[in-house]
Amino acid sequence: MEVVTDKSVIITLAIPVFFLLIIVEYFYGRYVGKNTYRLNDTVTSITIGMISRFPTMLNLGVQSVIFVYISSYLNLELLSVKNPFTWIIAFLLYDLSYYWMHRMHHEIKILWATHSVHHHGEDYNLATALRQTSTGWLWKWIFYMPMIMLGVPVEVFIAVAGVNLVYQFWVHTEHIGHLGWLEKIFITPMNHRIHHAKNKEYIDANYGGVFIIWDRMFGTYTPQRSELQPVYGTATPLNSWNPMWANFQVFSIMIKDTIKTKSWKDKTKVWFSQTYWRPEDCIEKKNPDDFYKKFNPEIGSDVKLFGFFQMLFTIAVSGSVLTFVSLHEYSEIVIFGLAIIIISTLTAYLMQAKILAYRLILFFSFFTIFGIYYFEFLSMELISTKLLLAQLFLNIIAVISIYFVQSLFLGKTFKFK
Repeated sequence: MEVVTDKSVIITLAIPVFFLLIIVEYFYGRYVGKNTYRLNDTVTSITIGMISRFPTMLNLGVQSVIFVYISSYLNLELLSVKNPFTWIIAFLLYDLSYYWMHRMHHEIKILWATHSVHHHGEDYNLATALRQTSTGWLWKWIFYMPMIMLGVPVEVFIAVAGVNLVYQFWVHTEHIGHLGWLEKIFITPMNHRIHHAKNKEYIDANYGGVFIIWDRMFGTYTPQRSELQPVYGTATPLNSWNPMWANFQVFSIMIKDTIKTKSWKDKTKVWFSQTYWRPEDCIEKKNPDDFYKKFNPEIGSDVKLFGFFQMLFTIAVSGSVLTFVSLHEYSEIVIFGLAIIIISTLTAYLMQAKILAYRLILFFSFFTIFGIYYFEFLSMELISTKLLLAQLFLNIIAVISIYFVQSLFLGKTFKFK
């Protein structure tokens, strides 16, 4: 029996709907003259989201073992799956648990290290909702243990967890304004925009997943002010499209501060302090003008087109593994995950105007194709393998074509940088 907080068929079924709504929002924004999408930011959001499903498919962490143990030996069995009120109680308990889990991840640095990836986006749109952590399995399950102890049935827990996460998708948009009395009860786009803002007037507020009532009860509710528009992102910007760096940036900062600070007390405090705190001998000066700047390296149309198609293939390959996960060996899921991470990281490197990434993508594509055919570490019967091979072959064709065209029409040999 497996019990994990986000391993729900509801999430899997919702993913195609998510992408359809992202497309609708993009064209709607273009139609009304308020486009909230940039290709580089969107590719990063979607890539991070697809990668985040692999730890769940691989069942990383101890949450399943602990939840199974609690449900077997520490279960008070107060709730029956046959009682319809169980579903209502479980839904409310899950959202309350989510509130405290979410709040603690904003107040304790070691928890923030796993959650910060969701807040790096400097645009606010439906694609931003897909920026989910790949390291949340480390400890977010701790906050749901009381529900299991009370006796929330496994199937009920998984269902309400899926509904809760799916609900949170639609609130990541700037195209929906004030919703009247709903603002007093539910998380809405307006009050969730505040949660993603890095303005000092807005930061660390509105933590609920479905209900805003928890924030009103526990004093963390902040309304949007008409004269103060939210500025999105994190106080320490990511300044990268790298999906792996997004997941480990804060961990890296904590490790560096631990090494750099001379105070032994601060070496420990770094990990469990409030998220904004750093040792005095580790604080760097910031340029106030950088607060409003968005990370946006200048790149050519070839890179934009290449990045767009890498995003489509990432969706296709990851989606096929997720949809047909039962047909894959554990080792195959690992290999697909690593392949997607490497391709996405190299694509991110490319979108940061590092043209050397073209050569790296070419080499990786060639040697991965050779490995699949020669060592047969992926089954050729899998649709996921066929999609990955199509991506790799097209990568080779695309990179060689780009080299040829730039050399031919620019009248010079292409140089790597």
